[in-house]
Amino acid sequence: MDLTGKTALITGASRGIGAATARAFAEAGAKVALVARSRDAIADLAGEIGPAAVAIPCEISRYWEVEQAVQNCLRAFGSLDILVNNAGVIDPIAPLGASDPADWDALIDINIKGVYHGMRAALPVMEEAGGGTILTIGSGAAQRPLEGWSAYCTSKAGALMLTRAADEEYRDKGIRAMSLSPGTVATDMQRTIKASGVNAVSELDWSDHIPPEWVAQTLLWMCNSEADRFLGGEISLRDEDIRKTVGVA
Repeated sequence: MDLTGKTALITGASRGIGAATARAFAEAGAKVALVARSRDAIADLAGEIGPAAVAIPCEISRYWEVEQAVQNCLRAFGSLDILVNNAGVIDPIAPLGASDPADWDALIDINIKGVYHGMRAALPVMEEAGGGTILTIGSGAAQRPLEGWSAYCTSKAGALMLTRAADEEYRDKGIRAMSLSPGTVATDMQRTIKASGVNAVSELDWSDHIPPEWVAQTLLWMCNSEADRFLGGEISLRDEDIRKTVGVA
């Protein structure tokens, strides 16, 4: 997949899936805007990648900051062709009736409103340019409840509906919107889940999780028209056929 001449803005780019995606997209020729709260981490990653990367500190739960991040991306590279909505959190892990409302609000602000903010800021830019690709990290948690994960499951279901809404309203304007459910990935989020001891996911061994580079490679493939059959829907990286197609089986 050749992304030469394309610009991608990646949220949650400081580590895990976001950092792996930044590296993969840059290796494919894209210019990458690294967006995250951890300014030192994204600055280090931008330094590693080189002139094709710019670090943009941003709190995605605040719309004005996301809008400014998009403008900074445009100033740096002149375009925005791909948005990767990756930033997300798992806490609070708690029974619904004992959860902290403030923690619940904070998760929704990042996992749902952060995705909305990214789409809202990017869509007018992409529409004016004649098209673009919006990829959102989803989860099997969007499909069924899991003990202790009321906030996370709700947020992923909401993010999937945002993808469907973007497709419904903007496909005929050149926007390609899709979600990717990667399964369990070897990132810091899994360490938090493991430490919670809540539900079956916390019982998985580290070797059960896929590397974030597999997710990055799949997101790269999703920028290709070969993935257009999934527009408005969600691709599952648990699917062996998808893994073979992407080349990570």
